[in-house]
Amino acid sequence: MQFSGKPKFTNPYKWFVVFIGTLVSYWAVLLMPTSRIDLGFLLLSALTVVISSRLSVKIPRVNTNVTVSDTFVFLAIFLYGGPPAVLLAAGEGLCSGFRAGKKPLTFLFNSAVMACSTFATVSVLEFGFGDVTQFAHDRTILLTLSAMALVQYLANTSIVSIGLALKSNQPLWQTWHKHYLWTSITYFAGAAAAGLVLYFLDNWGFYALVAAVPVIAIVYFTYYKYLEDLRLTSADAENAEHARAEAERKRAEQAELHVAELSRHIAEQDRISRALEETKEHFRHAAFHDALTDLPNRALLTEHIKLAIERPRGRDEFLFAVLFLDLDRFKNINDSLGHIAGDQLLIATARALETCLRPMDTVARLGGDEFAILLDGLENQSHAIAVAERIQQALTRPFNLIGHEVYITASIGITLSNGNYTDPENVLRDADTAMYRAKEGGKARFEVFDGTMHSHAVALLKLENDLRRAIERNEFQVYYQPIICLETDELFGFEALVRWNHPERGLVSPDTFIPVAEETGLIVDIGQQVLHESCRQMREWHVSSPGKPLTICVNLSAKQFAQPDLIGRVKQTLEDTGLAAEYVKLEITESVVMKNAEIATAMLMQLCALGVHLSIDDFGTGYSSLSYLHRFPVKTLKIDRSFIGRMGQGGENTEIVRTINTLAQNLGMEVVAEGVETVEQLEQLKSMSCTLGQGYLFSRPLDANAANAYIQDHPTFVPSSLIGDGLIQSQLDLLN
Repeated sequence: MQFSGKPKFTNPYKWFVVFIGTLVSYWAVLLMPTSRIDLGFLLLSALTVVISSRLSVKIPRVNTNVTVSDTFVFLAIFLYGGPPAVLLAAGEGLCSGFRAGKKPLTFLFNSAVMACSTFATVSVLEFGFGDVTQFAHDRTILLTLSAMALVQYLANTSIVSIGLALKSNQPLWQTWHKHYLWTSITYFAGAAAAGLVLYFLDNWGFYALVAAVPVIAIVYFTYYKYLEDLRLTSADAENAEHARAEAERKRAEQAELHVAELSRHIAEQDRISRALEETKEHFRHAAFHDALTDLPNRALLTEHIKLAIERPRGRDEFLFAVLFLDLDRFKNINDSLGHIAGDQLLIATARALETCLRPMDTVARLGGDEFAILLDGLENQSHAIAVAERIQQALTRPFNLIGHEVYITASIGITLSNGNYTDPENVLRDADTAMYRAKEGGKARFEVFDGTMHSHAVALLKLENDLRRAIERNEFQVYYQPIICLETDELFGFEALVRWNHPERGLVSPDTFIPVAEETGLIVDIGQQVLHESCRQMREWHVSSPGKPLTICVNLSAKQFAQPDLIGRVKQTLEDTGLAAEYVKLEITESVVMKNAEIATAMLMQLCALGVHLSIDDFGTGYSSLSYLHRFPVKTLKIDRSFIGRMGQGGENTEIVRTINTLAQNLGMEVVAEGVETVEQLEQLKSMSCTLGQGYLFSRPLDANAANAYIQDHPTFVPSSLIGDGLIQSQLDLLN
């Protein structure tokens, strides 16, 4: 029988048992034989209710106790009959229930169970044996006691098991088997004790039994002490066993922890090993690849070129080529759109280059905007040129960079395997040389390396080294070309021109070393030396020839003009040499000032503030921007020699010169005609009222001594402004 799903019936069941117990108790009261009630019954009742439930004997190795209350209830049945026994059981159940719990339903239920189970026992005995009080001294007492114990056991445990099964929601049989199967011994022990008491009463009488109580108490407490000692010994043994088991458990836990820790350690070692392998692979990849484009870097490309060089040279048909590629005007992308856009362009370029190559070819990023490509196993040299053309075509398509459409070109240098290469660096060097030759040729093109390029590159390197030593050794000399006033044919001043007196090569033409000096930035130091020396020399001529207020014209290179300390250098030079600023004219090409007109205007204003004069050199060859010309604080225009040299050829250049001259005069500027070499040119310039001229017709550039002699032999033009200001006279007075 199973009471699954009905725990809500627990309390109703208990109240039902209480109701039945109440009816049974009422029945016992009605049938109570008052004639049998004596002092013995009262004493038995007191012992049962007050003391008996408190005394129990533990049965060793069995989870149950033998209580005296069962014995007294069984005695009441034999001595006084059923109704007194039922009331005695109900009272004992009420007291023991009260001690077990404070809820009224608990001790009422306990009392009702005892009343009902005793009523059942009495009913079965009377049904089977008749009046049980008549069998107290009968020979069938053993059978009666056994039946009494069995019925009491079954009735009591059944009623309680039903309640517990309802409460725990478990099957009745399982509940009874688990909790009450082994409690039968207590009922049979109680019945045996009752039979023993009856035997004593029958043979010795009631008072003899009372006299034996102390002996029974001594035996009871001795046995209780024995059981307590046994319990303690058992508890010690259990504690020892528990301690041993706990120690074993801890050792097992320690072992498990050790195994787990060892497993974690092994797993961690495996993870570290894998991480190390991944890290090594990552660093190996990073060591030979570019971080931005993920292309091979210079080191890996060098290894591939080395392998290409070391292949069997007996195979005449085996060829390889290296293309060195540099993006044109890449700096403009970084300056205008930012470095993020520049990085995106490099990545896009890398992907575009990969689409132009075969799987066996290698494209690498060398750094910045430079790429190199190894074309391995070529059938012929024309294939390398075809790849270069394909790359140029691929780069003509626009790139979309952060919302901006950008076009880019590239200059490419090509070097082909010739059987003479032994070092990959030489291959890259020659391809780089060819690339720079392509840039010099106008960019967005390619050049194939030849031996003359290398010779030229070596010569340029030697020239650069010689230039650096020349600056340290002051090997540069200033030559002076006279500037003539065309109206009076008098000397106006000189233009300072630099010459390099090489210790081995003699005088080196400016056309040879100036471009190298401009590219390397050495022109800044050279220009400073020329400015200082020419101002010093002009001051010396002013002192030696006080009546000749000559002007010195000095060229400023683009690199000099871009120096942030230019103003300070010019000012310091004037202070060191003692030359008055109004005798200095600084010449700047129009391409320099037009590159950034706003910044150039500010710089020119600061130079004018020092008192020096400014001149636009080579006018007509650059921007020739008339809209900006009037904004610059410029006093002089110098017409380039290319116009003057062709004045007599068809008249076209003559009109250009005439237009420039008229423009300058209208703006209140002086005009200097450069490259005057014929009398015809001179006459034409005079007819245009051109102010000043210089060229081989008047004199070649002269060293300081020759220029000094030229000053002495030629009259000097004195501007009316200087005469009006009395500056010449004041100088004469100062010298005298």
